[in-house]
Amino acid sequence: MSLLLGEAFEHDSLKAADPVLRTDVPEALSRQVRWVHSSEVMDIAPLLQGGELLLTGGQALATASDERRQEYVRQLAARGVAALAIETGPDLPAIPVSMLYTGETCGLPIIELRKVAPFVGIMQAINSQLVSESVAQLQFGDETSHAMSAELAHGGGLDQLLAVLALRTGASVRLVSPSGATLGSASPDRPANVGDAEPSCNVNTVDVPVRGVLAARLELEVPDAGDANRARVAGERCVDIIGLALLQRMPPGLKELAGIELMRAISSGTQPWRLQQLGPASGFSVGGAVTAVVVRSPSAGQLRTELDSILHRCVSHDASYADNSEVIALAALPRDHTLAARSELIRALHALAIPDGSTLAVGPVAQGIGEASWSLAEARRTLELRARSGISAGIVDADDFAVERLAEAGLDAGTREDFVRRHLGPVVEHDEQRRSELVRTLAVWLDTGCNTAQAARELHVERQSMHHRLQRIFELCGGDPRGTGRLAALHLATRLVGL
Repeated sequence: MSLLLGEAFEHDSLKAADPVLRTDVPEALSRQVRWVHSSEVMDIAPLLQGGELLLTGGQALATASDERRQEYVRQLAARGVAALAIETGPDLPAIPVSMLYTGETCGLPIIELRKVAPFVGIMQAINSQLVSESVAQLQFGDETSHAMSAELAHGGGLDQLLAVLALRTGASVRLVSPSGATLGSASPDRPANVGDAEPSCNVNTVDVPVRGVLAARLELEVPDAGDANRARVAGERCVDIIGLALLQRMPPGLKELAGIELMRAISSGTQPWRLQQLGPASGFSVGGAVTAVVVRSPSAGQLRTELDSILHRCVSHDASYADNSEVIALAALPRDHTLAARSELIRALHALAIPDGSTLAVGPVAQGIGEASWSLAEARRTLELRARSGISAGIVDADDFAVERLAEAGLDAGTREDFVRRHLGPVVEHDEQRRSELVRTLAVWLDTGCNTAQAARELHVERQSMHHRLQRIFELCGGDPRGTGRLAALHLATRLVGL
């Protein structure tokens, strides 16, 4: 069960803290709050699951550096936290502007609590409500699942099972295949009044896997007057029953099962020899080039369908696997023009509609199925590197982060920091003291092959301003680096700053 952030604002326990939303994040008050949690720990993000309303007294924030505060906000946003509520007072009179700016940039609502209120009381009051409603919904979901099990045991088919679900939830139910074909449907008996307009509805989608493979999507269309959350929970509780009915209708073949096992093995980092055994059985040659794709999204199941469609069009063979909010895929690449085929695949993936808060990375080319786990691991590493740089959404090519991946794997943090300090230290200090963007300016200029005009366009500055910035950078780092060995060192240093 969850409630909207706007509903949490109206809860008596939270209203006692006099909350005010300080960031302009689209549809912030419509965000779902799954749980209320409090912590003064700055490194709390990895322990959260997403959907939390996080309460903090601000003591740790008051003594933290501005950079650490911004990183704290970025980490919470990347984790999918619903909102951050900060109590202001003697230690932290106001929420720092830099945190508010970062929150708006990353899409994290930040709330100021202007009065002291016991966090324990807020958590107990709201979480108790969430738990009570969740228990009731789970009981209803289990009762619905049992009713559908009884129908299946008495020989009912897919349409009969969906009819039970529709009758109990009051939702119009449709089961569609990954390609979009309707596999079955049912509607509740609702009296229709002549001349009435079509009622607006909420549509919930639930993935239905069969042996780890997305076999169908369950669509529950609930009228606004109905209980969409209860219908969604019921749908989630009955996916195993629907999966059994689907399995009776269309059992998977040996090649499909081998593909499932292969993707599980790749995800877990299984030894190359095991992948070489599983590869041919699922359609991948042992020595053929492959590249891994990883998608992280709350809508992973829906994205998998679109991802599979793109892969089917672009490569000769592919396989995918969904696990919670992550989808992994493997694409076979031709022996000739391997890199060109991979580039074409990346261009095609840019047509994928990536929802907010979702990320996709394409791993480097693996020479043979035995290296598939390495390609997937590097794709995952790229997503972590990109999130650390403050960009947490969109499609990214692991090859664009080759320097960062190599540096993180082969150089310890002290060595990286020392390299940046020696080659770029004065420029970094200038940015910190004057809030300038010389490091970013230098990075863009170097990435464009020292093309001043192109860099100015990408930075959205006038060419004259660009020349002034470069002149200042050259003064700080020992002169124009073009034509010297320092050019490569400076370029590497700008890539390591983010680490």
